[in-house]
Amino acid sequence: MRFRPCIDIHNGKVKQIVGGSLKDQGDTAKENFVSEQDAAFYAGFYKKDGLSGGHVILLNPVSSPYYEATKAQAMKALREYPGGLQLGGGVNEKNAPEFLEAGASHVIVTSYVFRDGQIHYGNLERLVAEIRRERLVLDLSCRKKGEDYYIVTDRWQKFTEVKLNERVLDELSQYCDEFLILSLIHI
Repeated sequence: MRFRPCIDIHNGKVKQIVGGSLKDQGDTAKENFVSEQDAAFYAGFYKKDGLSGGHVILLNPVSSPYYEATKAQAMKALREYPGGLQLGGGVNEKNAPEFLEAGASHVIVTSYVFRDGQIHYGNLERLVAEIRRERLVLDLSCRKKGEDYYIVTDRWQKFTEVKLNERVLDELSQYCDEFLILSLIHI
């Protein structure tokens, strides 16, 4: 078993939020903890302890007035621990190279690949062509609907029509280095 730390950044601050409470409208979330330290502090802490493969997650959408402050925090973390952290949040084939060049070992993608409830293989193939599958993590985080789990997008806010099962995992495994799967039990 391997421990993977996470640095969640929302409204330009490192936070621990309540998983389904994130709302793009008004950039709100229920917060468990808001740190006084910046993202670089935590990246340095993980680097010192040799904890690689952690996630830096931008929780604001690109359309948010807080996005640039959130991105600036993420870039500080990547520069502090080059090659030690993965980055997710609003990643696509245009901005993925920027995050990789800044020090991300991998980029994590959900909403760019899972759009309008479906898997958009064209977006996935363009991303793989741009950065190679070895640098890509597919976020297949899910929520339960009925008896099954479905992949969710847009910061846990939207269900897709893609049921998480062995067939989907087999199909998508050819496009990425690893999967990130979190499950939201309740809101």
